[in-house]
This record gives sequence, C-alpha cells and structure tokens, in this order.
Amino acid sequence: MMKWFTPFAARRLRRAARQYFGWTTLRSGQLDAMRALYRGKDALVILPTGGGKSAVYQVPATLLGPTLVISPLLALQADQIAGLNERGDPMLRAVRISSAETPRQQEHALAEIRAGRARFLFITPEQLAKPERLAEVKALKPALVAVDEAHCISAWGHEFRPDYLALGHYIRDLGRPPIVALTATASPPVRDDIIARLGLKNPTTVISGLDRPNISLAVDYCSTDAARWRSLVTFLKTQGSDRQGIIYVPTRRAAEELAAKLTGAGFPAEFYHGGLGSGAREERHEEFLADSAPIMVATSAFGMGIDKPDIRYVVHMALPDSPDSYQQEIGRAGRDGQPAQALLLWRAEDEALQRYFTGGPPDFSELCQLAVVLREGPTSKTALAKKTGLGVRKLPQLLALLEEVGAAATLANNRIVVPTHAPQPSVAAKAAVAEAERRQALQLTRVEMMRGFAQGTGCRGRKLLAYFGEHAPGDCGHCDNCTAVPRAGAPAPAPAQRGGEPFAVHSSVRHGDWGIGMVLAYEQDKMTVLFDEVGYKTLSVPVVVGQKLLVPA
Repeated sequence: MMKWFTPFAARRLRRAARQYFGWTTLRSGQLDAMRALYRGKDALVILPTGGGKSAVYQVPATLLGPTLVISPLLALQADQIAGLNERGDPMLRAVRISSAETPRQQEHALAEIRAGRARFLFITPEQLAKPERLAEVKALKPALVAVDEAHCISAWGHEFRPDYLALGHYIRDLGRPPIVALTATASPPVRDDIIARLGLKNPTTVISGLDRPNISLAVDYCSTDAARWRSLVTFLKTQGSDRQGIIYVPTRRAAEELAAKLTGAGFPAEFYHGGLGSGAREERHEEFLADSAPIMVATSAFGMGIDKPDIRYVVHMALPDSPDSYQQEIGRAGRDGQPAQALLLWRAEDEALQRYFTGGPPDFSELCQLAVVLREGPTSKTALAKKTGLGVRKLPQLLALLEEVGAAATLANNRIVVPTHAPQPSVAAKAAVAEAERRQALQLTRVEMMRGFAQGTGCRGRKLLAYFGEHAPGDCGHCDNCTAVPRAGAPAPAPAQRGGEPFAVHSSVRHGDWGIGMVLAYEQDKMTVLFDEVGYKTLSVPVVVGQKLLVPA
C-alpha cells in the first residue's frame, strides 16, 4: 500500500522522532503537519520561535528522502545545520549552497546529497533563481521542500523580500514535492498570500502559541520626543546591566543616534541596520549572541533568525507598521519561558511616518515599458533588468504585479513570457497600478490597527490575537490594561461584552460597499472585521445592527 494511505503514519513519525532526535512526545499541531507531509500534502505552520517549527520538516524528512530547506538568512541556516550535524547521523546531515561557499564546496554539497551521505540541503532563493542551479537541485529529486520565514513571500509580511516571489515557480519546476511553509506569525492576509504565492494545495494549517503569557505588554503615549527619551531611560534603569534587550527604531539614522545617546547616558548600546556592510552586520549579530552587546538599537532588519532564549525586553520607540511586525519583534523576548517585557513608546506623529513609508503607487510608465519589453519574446530577469534599467528590488515587484493582472507568466525554465490573450501594455499597466493602490490602502488599515492597539483601553493581548484571527476566551492578564490599579475614585473599566454579538467570531459577512469580510473580534460595543478588498475595519455594533450594515455572506 502506498505510504500516504497507511494508517500507521503517526506511529512511524513518532518512532522516527524518538529514534533520530530522542523526542518521546510530539505536540498535536506538530504531528498534524508532519502527517500531512508524510502523506504527500502541503502544510502551513505558524508557531513561535522555539515552538518546534523545524521539527515539522526534519522528522518526515528521515522517512521521505532528500529535503530542500529554503531560508533567507545565512546565520539562521548555520545554526540549524550545526544542530543537525552535531548528531553525527547521515540521515540528519545537512549541507548548504549559498554565497558563503566556494564553487567547489557547492559541488561537494550536491555530491553528498546524491550519495546519500546527507539528507538536508539548505539554500537561499537567490541560488534557485539560477537556471543551472535549479536543474542541479531538480536532479536530486527532493522529496520535501521547507520554506522557512515564509512571511517573506508576502507583500503583507513585515519583511517582504522580492527574491521570494518566484519560489512557487521554482518549486513547481523541481517536480512539485510537498511543501511546508513555516513562520512565527502570520495574520489572515499574510496566510492567504503565502498559500497563493507558493501554490499550496489545500494545506493543513497549524497555528499555535501566538499568545505569550510570559511577556508583559505595556504602552506609553509620549507627547514629545523628550518625553519618550525620559520614559526609555526610566524603563532601562529598572532592567539592570545584566539584562539584554532590543530597542526598535523606524530609521537607520535613528538607530545610530539613539545608540550613541544611550552609550553617553551610561547604557552601553550598539546599533544595527541594513545599511551596514555584511561584515559589520555579522559582527554585531555575534556580539549580541555572545552577550557582549547588552542593548541593540536596531531597525526591523535585526532579529529574524536570532535564536537567543534570554532576551529580557523589547522596546519600540515608534509605532510599528502593523501588528504583524509588532508581534514578530516582541516575540524575540522571553523565549526561555521566563518573564520578559514589551514596551511601546509612541507619539501621534508616528502614524504619519508609517504612512510615508507605505509610499505611493508604482510608476505607470515603468510598468508600461516593462510590459512592452516582455512582448519582444521569452526572456530572463537578467535581460529585462538590462533592457529596462529597473533595479534588483523593483523589477521583481513590477513583474509580480503584471503576473497578477495576466500580463506576464514564468515558464518552467524561468523564462518570462506574455500569456495568450494578455491585455495590451497600457491596459496591463493601468490594472497593475490599481492593484498596487488597493494593496497600499489595505496596508494603511494595518497601520490603523496598530494605532488602535496603542490607544485601546481594553485587553491588549486579546486585541492582538483578534488581529491574527485567533479567538481569546478572556482577558490575557499580562498587559498594562489588565493589570492596572484603578486610581482612587476612578470608575472601573467597562468589561468586554460577551453577549449580544450579531455575528459569530470568524463568520463571513457582507457589507454593501466593502464586500466580503471575516469577523475577528468584539470589544465592548465595537467589532473588528477584515474585509477582502478594503482591509481591517472597526465598526460600532449598535450601528451595524440598527442600520443592518452587515449580513451573513
């Protein structure tokens, strides 16, 4: 009988986990995803770092065959490779192909997989973009593909990377083995994007551990930058010199200036941002892991792949661009399960800065030019870049937009063509601009949700879970609003209403102008709905009921 029909899948997976890793138990979510992969199906796994994401693909790999692990960070790859290789078992041995290896080392890695002396091949998306490399990997006949940090594939993800956009095409060209997409956090739009861009087929979805009760959540509104600085200093004085933390800032300049100001005030700090050279970034990364940099002031470029258990606090010195970013970044604290703190210091001006970062629509003429060049015949990204002058970041984004409106398609050999019956260049460019504007409007609703989180007087933990489509049974008990001591004579905060809700949480509803949406949560007399076309909206329940604004979809 074929292995994906066997009733003994769970038993075989548990035996492999025990035999190769020494794990006597598997979490239910882990086992569900493992079983799907073993049966040849896809999976989307959203677990916090330290929650066992890697195990989801590592255990089935021992039973299935060569496994391709696609990851964006060399430091993260190095940690995972070392963890596998230290076990000394060829069934767990891992090799890597990246810019860090010489051509001879890369060929050796392929030979080790071919000979069965290694099971895992770690690789970056940039390597798969090379047709000759893709052919070499295809010849290995990978039985499983794991896409780590999968939120990078989503235009809604907080660390979107254009190199990830073509992964669905590359994996299809490899023979379309089962895919597992792994990430620590993903809101419903990000999940939908991951599934669509990777081409996941009815994936088994596992979501767990989004609530981190050991992290206390606190927000402080600061009327001026001077007040924000005073709040930060007051907070750091309570931490002690032996407690490491990360302070997130919105710009590279802010990272450098704040690190210098903190050091001058007696709080030794380093800074990190994407403008540093690769050598400097790696050096700061290692300093932080070795505890020699007690405070890291950084942009969002720092943190992904940092598997450090004892980070005791994360501070945001401005409003993040979305709850996605906020959840991912505060999740880097307290991975050892011990108490940790997340502090958000914000001003009203922060929202305007995030709106500025959202930018404007893509250039119509550039899209039109690209669509015209595509009509000259099958081509490659390298050739397109030379002909159009578009940069390595902009070109994949514009191509993705043209693909979405049916004006471009990627073939199995990575050649880009114009599909039959594609719209004319000007029509395609206009449709692509409209799609980009729709996405930017949706992004602004994510900024608004972050502001709502900061201004909210109710449970912050429950509000955060609602954004991610998770239904909390009660208040979190670990945020400032839950634990605040009322002032003498002040009225007690109104409890959240749990009755009289016109629609069930997670039910589908329709609005006359905004279309289909999903009910995410209720808080007092407000309800939050995520609409497919216009994003997140917070509505008054009495108005919704009185004016019949929503109906079941």
